[in-house]
Amino acid sequence: MIIGKYRRWTRCSLIDPYDGDIISSVPYHMNDSLNGYRSLIYSGDHDFDVPFLGTQAWIRSLNYPIIDDWRPWMIKNQIAGYTRTCANKMTYATIKGGGHTAEYKPEESFIMFQRWISCQSL
Repeated sequence: MIIGKYRRWTRCSLIDPYDGDIISSVPYHMNDSLNGYRSLIYSGDHDFDVPFLGTQAWIRSLNYPIIDDWRPWMIKNQIAGYTRTCANKMTYATIKGGGHTAEYKPEESFIMFQRWISCQSL
């Protein structure tokens, strides 16, 4: 560590204003799905970092027709979330009570992925 090189961390500091930008992943999803690759996009419905409404908006921006509209997906007769399937093999799912990462709902995340990777219906 170099003395004086690092500042004391403070929450919500404005010393170094954020000026970065993140490259959109939408073109990558379009390319992959148009080339026949399946995709699973999921959101926790309690995710405040990347809210599910934003994810749904960029999926809508692809203008893919809806193949299977909203329906609940279940685990042990309990609603685990909701899912919708679009053209080009794109599946979107929510995880009920899920946060930003899978660790918030490990069982639901595992079962969702296991079903999807096995080409089973959520």
